[in-house]
Amino acid sequence: MKNISVRLVAICFAALTTTTFNSFAQGAGTTNTLTLDAGAARPNATVGDVAWIAGHWGGEAFGGIAEEVWSGPAGGSMVGAYRMIRGENVVFYELQTIVEQDNSLVFRLKHFNADLSGWEEKEASASIEFPLVKITPDSAYFGGLTFRKLRDGSMRVFLRIKRGSGEVVEEAFHYQPWDRWQNR
Repeated sequence: MKNISVRLVAICFAALTTTTFNSFAQGAGTTNTLTLDAGAARPNATVGDVAWIAGHWGGEAFGGIAEEVWSGPAGGSMVGAYRMIRGENVVFYELQTIVEQDNSLVFRLKHFNADLSGWEEKEASASIEFPLVKITPDSAYFGGLTFRKLRDGSMRVFLRIKRGSGEVVEEAFHYQPWDRWQNR
């Protein structure tokens, strides 16, 4: 059962996008995500524009505990690690980056099982990429993935997922700073 649920999450993430950033369309993805129209220009941005993502975050997702740790901007990038825990067990990890590319940003990630065996191809630079579509002082809209800073210091992350049936749904993560989340 554990392997089935891990693979279901993997399929959902992989189905989210297999298209490179040049073919996204700027339009509605889901209620809280956007895509980029073919040929549309990506907004100018640097990692300094999303520095507010840096920190140690915790919340609930996919029936367990979701934890993200993000570094601050340096070298034109930010790096993050994600851990999904159910019960007393790690279900999977993600290594994530937000990098400056062509005067804009791109979010990339790779998934790993609890034993660190990879889900995506070993040689692939990133099987899942999310180009920046729109940026505001408190939101970063990547193609199918949105980060939103809230006034209370928490963060919402919205992820567009295409299920195996073809149905497109939106998953929402509500993150608190880790110490505040643990003391809730």
